[in-house]
Amino acid sequence: MAQTAQTDVILPTEPARELPVVRSIGVADLRDALASGVDDFRAMPTHVLFLSLIYPLIGLGLFAATFGYNFIPLLYPLAAGFALIGPLAAIGLYELSRRRELGLDTSWRHAFDIIHSPSLRSIAALGAILLIIFSVWLAVANAIYAANFSPDEQMGLGEFVRRVLGTPEGQKLIVVGNAVGFLFALLAFALSVISFPLLLDRNVGVAVAIITSIRVILRNPVTMALWGLLVAGALLLGSVPFFIGLAVVMPVLGHSTWHLYRKVVEPDLSPRPEYHPRPRGIRYAADFPVSLFVASSRKDDT
Repeated sequence: MAQTAQTDVILPTEPARELPVVRSIGVADLRDALASGVDDFRAMPTHVLFLSLIYPLIGLGLFAATFGYNFIPLLYPLAAGFALIGPLAAIGLYELSRRRELGLDTSWRHAFDIIHSPSLRSIAALGAILLIIFSVWLAVANAIYAANFSPDEQMGLGEFVRRVLGTPEGQKLIVVGNAVGFLFALLAFALSVISFPLLLDRNVGVAVAIITSIRVILRNPVTMALWGLLVAGALLLGSVPFFIGLAVVMPVLGHSTWHLYRKVVEPDLSPRPEYHPRPRGIRYAADFPVSLFVASSRKDDT
């Protein structure tokens, strides 16, 4: 019997009644997860997908400049703040790693199979939380800059670097900005370190995913702190210059995060429901434009 291209969609297990079991892991597990992530990246060169992430970041900076902000002071907050939304941006990579783990087709289109997941609303809700945190961080970073320098003063990159590194105001900006940024990063990390892989793998809500993510950190504080530093450092390096390196860093970290999730959370061996695509009704020209939104129930009489 012929199968459609959607019949191999992987759905999460049935709704769980208990919290996932969390394991203790060490530095060796981080190395294994990273090595597996690199291996996935070599087997699935999905970096092309993430080239498109560079343009929203540049566009955000141009938007800020258009509305009266100096673009240059936002460069570092943008680069540092990318770690806040990185877990959301990498969600398609988790799906591809899961498919490769099961020996299924890993073409790029399967990165979008999450739209069939019963956890889609939870994924969207958690993503919205991270985007809000990212937006608040940019606003706070701009406020910290305005408190130390004139926000209306335009300056080149060289002059900006000189004043930040060579003046008392600049040194205060560095200390306060990094301290506040660390708190934002810690919050986002605690909420999402393994939340998105868990939501893809199991039919759980946002609360369970966040609680499990926090439990992972509390169970492995040192190991997860090292992972957080590794992720933050890699994203920062990948953002220089002009975020080009993210085309490689993002896929590697995304694939690695899936394998980290596999190491730190006990697998759920419950059966998974089958995906049954909804049959599409016949659409008629007379039904336009309603047919774009509602499937027609009319049937061909021939």
